[in-house]
Amino acid sequence: MTLKKALGVIVLILLIDQISKIYVKTHFVLGEDVKVFQWFQLLFVENNGMAWGAKLSDFFSFISDRTAKLVLTLFRLFAITGIGYWLYTSIKKKGSRVLIVATALIFAGALGNIIDSVFYGLIFDHSQGQIADFLPQTGGYDTVFHGKVVDMLHFPIWKGYLPEWLPFYGGQYFTFFEPVFNVADVAISSGVGLLLVFNKRAFPQD
Repeated sequence: MTLKKALGVIVLILLIDQISKIYVKTHFVLGEDVKVFQWFQLLFVENNGMAWGAKLSDFFSFISDRTAKLVLTLFRLFAITGIGYWLYTSIKKKGSRVLIVATALIFAGALGNIIDSVFYGLIFDHSQGQIADFLPQTGGYDTVFHGKVVDMLHFPIWKGYLPEWLPFYGGQYFTFFEPVFNVADVAISSGVGLLLVFNKRAFPQD
């Protein structure tokens, strides 16, 4: 697979990801949802941390939320540099198609969320109780490196109370699937899934 085709995959993912995020950010109030199908809805939330909404400050109490956010964003920038180098060397060494496609998906997804973290605080107004403006005259809702990742894809396939006989969680209200995510997250998960499922094709042995 050529570098040109890998870049095409990355650009396509980034366009879909950023267009969907900008649309939701400029048309939805934070927390607003629109039902698309019975089991699929657009739900606008913002993620200030890692996967599942976790933050570094949740694990290290001595770190403030803002410092934790900065550290996380800088780590993402460092990580994507390594992923980009891995993708480039895989192409130059004529690696397998599965490996290159998977790495391109992971790179595109990571870059999509980094764009939110680095720039969205500068280019958007806040979404609390209002629809955010793009490039507001009064400035964005935060500084560089402190933007929040926009999530909107929600698949509440089943909601209800769990049976009482289940240990620990019996009788509690449960939603499957609860997490809200975005196109970039789908790309990352798909890339990792390809590497796990087609491991032997991605890393063929002589």
